Amino acid sequence: MIISNDIKYIGVNDYKIDLFEGQYDVPNGMAYNSYAIIDEKIAIMDSVDVNFTDEWLGNIENALGDRTPDYLIVQHMEPDHSANIVNFVNKYPEARIVASAMAFKMMNQFFGTNFADKQVVVGEGDTLSLGKHQLTFYTAAMVHWPEVIVTYDSTDKVLFSADGFGKFGALDVEEDWACEARRYYIGIVGKYGVQVQNLLKKASTLDIEIICPLHGPVLNENLGYYLNLYNIWSSYDIESDGVVIAYTSVYGNTKKAVEKLAELLKAKGCTKVVVNDLARCDMAEAVEDAFRYGKIVLATTTYNSDIFPFMREFINHLVERGYKNRTIGFIENGSWAPVATNVMKKMLEKSKNITYTEANVKILSAMNDENISELNALADELIK
Repeated sequence: MIISNDIKYIGVNDYKIDLFEGQYDVPNGMAYNSYAIIDEKIAIMDSVDVNFTDEWLGNIENALGDRTPDYLIVQHMEPDHSANIVNFVNKYPEARIVASAMAFKMMNQFFGTNFADKQVVVGEGDTLSLGKHQLTFYTAAMVHWPEVIVTYDSTDKVLFSADGFGKFGALDVEEDWACEARRYYIGIVGKYGVQVQNLLKKASTLDIEIICPLHGPVLNENLGYYLNLYNIWSSYDIESDGVVIAYTSVYGNTKKAVEKLAELLKAKGCTKVVVNDLARCDMAEAVEDAFRYGKIVLATTTYNSDIFPFMREFINHLVERGYKNRTIGFIENGSWAPVATNVMKKMLEKSKNITYTEANVKILSAMNDENISELNALADELIK
């Protein structure tokens, strides 16, 4: 893949991976992106996962012909991007490594050496000339690791964005960008909205025509669309109108209430109702939905004087990622001493700017006529 006259894609696709970072289901695989900027001097942008050493080094050879790299620029030290630094150095011992001071510290942790004789330490606003191509580095601490830098090539107007603007999926898979990019962002970067906002402000000062992320496709058109979504996600704003219902049900009675609420919402004009059974769905998809939409109903049983474990896990994911600016309603079920609503509210205390519905539902074992009235009131409040 040719990005521009002087920039070539040298990354790899991983079709064997089942769980990214040990937890995210990736049925369409994963791309580990790397790029070569070929000028008077040659810079390789990041390496790839350890399972693709030979393929990546072969891609470098094919891209460069009889030339050799002058620099390896390390923007991010997660092993899916940094695992082959030593292999690169062994093959190209004359090349220098460009990275942040924190990245070199991490190299020592990962590899037992910080490559002291090869270091080019860069920070905010530092530059590197390859000849025609002028690179400027910007710090992106905690997007989503502390050592991260991004790189802007002012010649071809390319932003090498590290894990920013990444998505799940191999590059030859045809699928909607936003769906898997949203799940990737919220799952992996979502906690660091403030830091992403800071990086977006830096990016807004640059004339960018192409974005080259470390995962997912190169973005070279309609950049406003992608930038706008990143602004929504990182500011914890509401992307889509609709109501999410996330539930757990032991013997089916809470599920019946959830199904009734979904039916009522649709009958009253709610055009998008998303229902997630937390015991069976992809938890990352459920978390994605919670951040995408502005209103959510949490429905669960009292369980061992607490709440059902899958609901506890779900709420932990939300709070960990800075969940805020949302409207939340509750459905609780309990045969004796129901405490689920209080437990859930307690868990959400750290979430900011949360509006709780006045109408909520308390089921004692099985749904009755009073509960139907409560569900109607909750649906009315949610569609206002």
